Amino acid sequence: MRTHATTAAATLAAGLLLTACSSGPSQEEIAKQCVAALKDRAEGDKSRPSACKGLSEDDYNTLVIGQAIDDTGWIGEDGEVDKNKMLDDLLDDTP
Repeated sequence: MRTHATTAAATLAAGLLLTACSSGPSQEEIAKQCVAALKDRAEGDKSRPSACKGLSEDDYNTLVIGQAIDDTGWIGEDGEVDKNKMLDDLLDDTP
């Protein structure tokens, strides 16, 4: 029984060590590259940039929505919604 526990612990430790030492980019690095690729994407292009391939579908969708909101110009330098800018833009489109 002790041998099985020791083997399991050693296997787990080796797996954690290999994961920690992997040379691939972190999720944060992939997300930064993805945001840059989304900003550089041609208007109307809905394809997933290759820089975003390492992200989950949920993470990718979150970045796409964030980029769309950022493109409206309604987010100020402080990261807060500029309600006046938003209202001005919405009222400009009313007949």
